[in-house]
Amino acid sequence: MTPGNLQERIALVRSRIAEAASRAGRNAGDVTVVAVTKGVDAARIREAWALRLEDFGENRVQEARIKAPEVGIDARWHMIGHLQTNKVKYVPGLFSLVHSLDRIDLAREMQKAGDRAGVSIAALVQVNISGELTKSGVPPCEVISLMHALRPYDRIVVRGLMTIAPACDDPEETRPVFSRLHEIAGQVGQEGIDRVEMKYLSMGMSQDFVVAVQEGANMVRIGTAIFGPRNYGDAAGKVSRL
Repeated sequence: MTPGNLQERIALVRSRIAEAASRAGRNAGDVTVVAVTKGVDAARIREAWALRLEDFGENRVQEARIKAPEVGIDARWHMIGHLQTNKVKYVPGLFSLVHSLDRIDLAREMQKAGDRAGVSIAALVQVNISGELTKSGVPPCEVISLMHALRPYDRIVVRGLMTIAPACDDPEETRPVFSRLHEIAGQVGQEGIDRVEMKYLSMGMSQDFVVAVQEGANMVRIGTAIFGPRNYGDAAGKVSRL
């Protein structure tokens, strides 16, 4: 049974991460939990912060721009959704890490935004391992070429890779996706590209983060397992699966 309150849910997530990390011979303290706050109000986020969650992820820039000041805590905010080029100007000063760099036109806008703000922008390159047409991301065969193509954009610092696994009833079915991202990270690391490091593997969500941690994830994006199901109130009545 899923625990009913926020403290219990966070404790369960941490326990499951610790168990998965132990099985893989890893330190659970090396795994960062990014709490996905789409559809979560400011009071709940402050409650999560008080329970020692420090990283929060938003799918939409406009929601983060409203929510971050309202929450009013010194948290690290992550842009985890598809990033439109016309929203990049808001990234500096708002997000600590962009998880969804996947194309050169986006890199150009990030470079411009970094130049205007006089700062570097930390990003993960999103990889579409599964090849699903509904998902953004670079195909695995193009990851290294994109990394080299980013060389002129000196305001961008690549800190690792991100992927989204297919929605599966059995989390074990996602294992090859996570294993493949780990493999690609090793290949990129061997290239020795300036301003590119494979520090973070952002993979795993509420339904599959245990498998992701076993396969090398050190950043997991978890919404429902922490905050419970959330109805976004859109026309389709969608409920979060993150």
